[in-house]
Amino acid sequence: MGSIEIFNSHYAVGIYNPEKKCVEVTWHGNQTIEEYKALFEALLEFQRNSGLEIKGYLSDIRDQGVVNPDSRKWFEQVALPQAINQGLKWAAVVFDGNTFKRYYLNLILQVANIYGLPLKFFNSKEDAYKWAETPNLK
Repeated sequence: MGSIEIFNSHYAVGIYNPEKKCVEVTWHGNQTIEEYKALFEALLEFQRNSGLEIKGYLSDIRDQGVVNPDSRKWFEQVALPQAINQGLKWAAVVFDGNTFKRYYLNLILQVANIYGLPLKFFNSKEDAYKWAETPNLK
């Protein structure tokens, strides 16, 4: 089975990688709060209804614009706990080390820690997937 496209728009593409049992999102530019929510609602619906095992979430934010603080709060309060309740086991973010993105990511990391979700930051998808293969995440 090849990758399954879950979401495709001008600001993000979301696919399911069956080999890794992971949802991958690649962001492009800015998005409104409504657009941000629409992506995650599509991913959560896919996770809930596809019948496929989804252990991980990989987000490539190297080309993502600034995320509205209200979007981040909604992600932390709604999307993240729902994904965990639906079986998410780990999350990884690929980014370029940008200071503003690091601040945003550290806020999300604090919330992921509260829920006990392993979350790490990487410079490449390959490094993220190597980490996801460690026995404690399987």
